[in-house]
Amino acid sequence: MGRLDGLVAAKLAQRKEQGTFRSLKTVEGHIDFTSNDYLGFARSKELKKRIAEAEKEFFEAGVGSTGSRLLTGNSKLAESVEQQIAAFHDSETALIFNSGYDANVGLYSSIGRIAKYIVYDELIHASVHDGMRLSRAELKSFKHNDVESLLLVLSELDGPAVVAVESLYSMDGDLAPLKELVSVCKDFDAAIIVDEAHAVGLFGEGRGRVSELGLEDDVYARLVTFSKALGCHGAAVLCNDNLRQFLVNHARSLIFSTFTSNHSLLAVKCVYDMLSVCDYSKLNISYLIDLFNQSIKGVSGVQQIGGESPILGVVIAGNEQVRAVAVAMQNEGFDVRPIVSPTVPKGTERIRICLHEFNTEDEVKGLIASLEKAINNVG
Repeated sequence: MGRLDGLVAAKLAQRKEQGTFRSLKTVEGHIDFTSNDYLGFARSKELKKRIAEAEKEFFEAGVGSTGSRLLTGNSKLAESVEQQIAAFHDSETALIFNSGYDANVGLYSSIGRIAKYIVYDELIHASVHDGMRLSRAELKSFKHNDVESLLLVLSELDGPAVVAVESLYSMDGDLAPLKELVSVCKDFDAAIIVDEAHAVGLFGEGRGRVSELGLEDDVYARLVTFSKALGCHGAAVLCNDNLRQFLVNHARSLIFSTFTSNHSLLAVKCVYDMLSVCDYSKLNISYLIDLFNQSIKGVSGVQQIGGESPILGVVIAGNEQVRAVAVAMQNEGFDVRPIVSPTVPKGTERIRICLHEFNTEDEVKGLIASLEKAINNVG
């Protein structure tokens, strides 16, 4: 015990020395430019009201699911919510997981048992990497959002392949060229899986980028999460019935986990009810994105990341430097966070900024002013 704890302490000391040490913090009273609550559902009084009413209606459902889906955790409520999700996204079926992490780990660790190769964008999410590591597939990466690089990799393979991409990348805020990627996958009979965790709720009238581009029938599977723009918790894999049954039989993160609570299922049901009647033409978030993009041009020497979505960023190279800028902005009341290496490549450390439907024009302008001041002071 003593020897092991000494190794743990040494590893923590190494992280602190390298400037990569992480810790849990709470922030209260600051203007939110950090959370993934893009549409404000997590703070929505209307959603809270709907959930409370739904809990009265489904009072007999109880609190917990009591087991995994394959034991006592399945329910008519769970299957009804899955049908609602599938219909909204124009998918044959949906399979709910407890989190986006669980969904990706279960999906890729399972599909890698029958696909010879998994080909992935070099900036794919960490949860996909963990799922791939548990698979038996041979792993190949291609350059980020580079269609020609994908083509080259696929042309050298000699067996069935799965291609893993995100539609909207969470660190750079950039969109994948989905139409072109899908076209290349068709040419090589590769099955493309699209992680829509950050795109759901924002694109395609809430349905995601795949739906916005009309690619539902060209994508083998999609992952959607309820914890970003939808303000709830959990995730679902959108797929055909064959893959759904395959995951029920092989996805260990589903088979060996107690299923999500009935409260969470009702929250997801209610937020999808709201999404289905949302008038996207009245939302403010597109205006705020344009405002940020125009305003940041007035800050000299700044390298902006993103610009097509609410996920934005400003590169400030060096872990110490980006942390100093973040602290200065936090001291002025803005909740922004530094993204440091190794989460992002060294030299691309950045202040990650998320805009929300509930942010105001004055808040965005104040954010830009605070950012410029902090950068100048840190040097």
